[in-house]
Amino acid sequence: MPSTDQPPTLSAPPPLLDVEGLSVSFGSLNILNGVSFRLAPGETLGIVGESGSGKSMTALALMRLLPRGGRVTATRLQLAGEDILSASESRLESLRGARMGMIFQEPMTALNPVLTVGEQIAETARRHLNVSRAESRNRAIEALRRVGIPSPEQRIDDYPHHMSGGMRQRVMIAMALICQPQLLIADEPTTALDVTIQAQILDLMLDLQDEYHMGIIFISHDLGVVSAFTDRVMIMYLGQVLEEATANDIFTHPRHPYTEALLASIPELEGEPTRLNAIRGTVPPIHDLPPGCRFAPRCDHMRPVCETARPMLIPVGADHSAACIRNTDYRFP
Repeated sequence: MPSTDQPPTLSAPPPLLDVEGLSVSFGSLNILNGVSFRLAPGETLGIVGESGSGKSMTALALMRLLPRGGRVTATRLQLAGEDILSASESRLESLRGARMGMIFQEPMTALNPVLTVGEQIAETARRHLNVSRAESRNRAIEALRRVGIPSPEQRIDDYPHHMSGGMRQRVMIAMALICQPQLLIADEPTTALDVTIQAQILDLMLDLQDEYHMGIIFISHDLGVVSAFTDRVMIMYLGQVLEEATANDIFTHPRHPYTEALLASIPELEGEPTRLNAIRGTVPPIHDLPPGCRFAPRCDHMRPVCETARPMLIPVGADHSAACIRNTDYRFP
């Protein structure tokens, strides 16, 4: 008799990071408003926006490292199925460094100036890997070698101010990855570095991602770097997500005026020099937001309804969402 068993249904693997409705407030001031996204193992998500868009605040909220007075809420905030939102402080301290690593924007301020770089890296290994002082030093040397620092046996005893900006950034990467975390958050990791060092740092991160199969959240204002380095892109403005899609779709078929304006502001590398296309106006203060669409006062496509309507993030194509009334089937909240 022929078998009637049906083949098992293949379900999509669970996301590494599952974020829904992430919001951050300080008293009555809302800094983030309903940020949602998913990150798969081995995937790189780029978060792009001007200063004040909420990029770094999103990173700090994910790590539960908000400044004093900050309150984070979310419908869901999970790392590999574990609820980060309800985790105790002791559990969060265990997760940070072991399963979540972060490269901060300015290594000179993130590194302790009175401790050698080796002491700072080894401390992370001792805390999370439960190894001896001697073993943690050996692992720190190997971590420095892995991120391309020459003569790591000697440089391990250097203080941060003995190193160049590129070397300090490599130390930050070594510290973030010594425990091989599942998630790496890189907040402007190539800011203030020359283009050659930038390329080296990015190549290093890609190599380590392939080796450890970790998910990366890459925060930057540099669209050129984001286009070459990420799989998906999330465009943020004043604490909201205005557009999200694959990197290819964002850069070839943007569906939000803010994304279009950001792309238009990239200077041309070929042809005659032309005037830079700057976005008109300035980012308003977070305590004095427009009543409707937050980008409306600076938008070249603004309509009267934009001054009162608050557009939702809706699908505008396959795996592509945007929040603008120009999109088909627009809905008001």
